[in-house]
Amino acid sequence: MNEINERKGMPLLGDKFPEMVVQTTHGVMKLPGIFSGKWFVLFSHPADFTPVCTTEFVAFQKRYEKFKALNCELIGLSVDQVFSHIKWEEWIAENLKVEIQFPIIADTGAVAEKLGLIHPGKGTNTVRAVFVVDSEGIIRIILYYPQELGRNMDEILRVVEAMQISDKNKVAMPANWPNNEIIGDHVIIPPPKDVKTKKERIEKAKKGEFECFDWWLCHKKL
Repeated sequence: MNEINERKGMPLLGDKFPEMVVQTTHGVMKLPGIFSGKWFVLFSHPADFTPVCTTEFVAFQKRYEKFKALNCELIGLSVDQVFSHIKWEEWIAENLKVEIQFPIIADTGAVAEKLGLIHPGKGTNTVRAVFVVDSEGIIRIILYYPQELGRNMDEILRVVEAMQISDKNKVAMPANWPNNEIIGDHVIIPPPKDVKTKKERIEKAKKGEFECFDWWLCHKKL
């Protein structure tokens, strides 16, 4: 089987998140419908009762309220049985004093296969993947990490907030927003696509509606 066939069906950016019924620590859920009207972050981890994954779950939980403030839910996943997830949650609560409040999918392998999460050459272990899905059920961001590297949850929070601002205001977000080295917390106005709009852009900049380094690189504070 060639690479194209192997990847057939894997979701890509801009695709609808595939519909699926999953068993979780919060009961049976239908994705993405259970989160209708909300953004959600689905993240996979290699296995329960592993060191890096434990640090990640604590980090996600400590930021859970910040995600919810962005109208965004969290849902974890690994190829482990539900009783393993529950026992692991209990261990975290007893030993680290953190209660995991978001659901974790107990996958048989079917969900991981559909989303392309099985780590190459490592059996049923899932990669550290992140799917950011918007309120319409569209996949907006996909991130993959190796087993050896834990994720930065503040970055995941940042990208959710940045995409929401981009959608609402029809702007682009600079590198390291909101602490960009050139324009600080400003956002970028998409460059004009024709000569007429270019001239209008220059006139608007002269009137102080926004700032420009050149007609194709303009920015403003929201």
